[in-house]
Amino acid sequence: MCIRDFLRGRAVRFEVLLHAPSHSAAHLAGSVHVPGRSVAKAVLVKAGGSFALAVLPATHRIETERLGEVLGAGPLRIATEAEVEAVFADCEPGALPPFGRLYGLTTIVDASLSAGADIVFIGNTRHEGVRMRFKDYESIEEPMKSRFASPISPRRVKSRKAG
Repeated sequence: MCIRDFLRGRAVRFEVLLHAPSHSAAHLAGSVHVPGRSVAKAVLVKAGGSFALAVLPATHRIETERLGEVLGAGPLRIATEAEVEAVFADCEPGALPPFGRLYGLTTIVDASLSAGADIVFIGNTRHEGVRMRFKDYESIEEPMKSRFASPISPRRVKSRKAG
């Protein structure tokens, strides 16, 4: 389903942000000039025998053990590319919108995303971002909320000493 049509049907205010195709949520943040902590990335995970959609800031990574505990489904793994394409068949490869309900999935959002007023996420295509209020996202999606992600450490740059 087209995310724009879905949001219009729910009478939710949102803004479409067109940009060069993004290969990651961090790249999306740079393309639309918003902090990475405000960009929501969606990751399909398999816990037990079923899929779930984890939504977290672009600046974070999933703590798989913790998320597995929260979902109560035993061992957890990130879905394969083929599994993602099968579940999100109407989306461009690499574009996962944070609306698991549309695909019959449980959605769990990292609580750190609720700290900001707005979130930005990729729509059905890699060249279309969407900005909306987090409260509106939460009221439409009704995700589980927990802490299951940790910040990605910035790369350390070795300094060169003058000889």
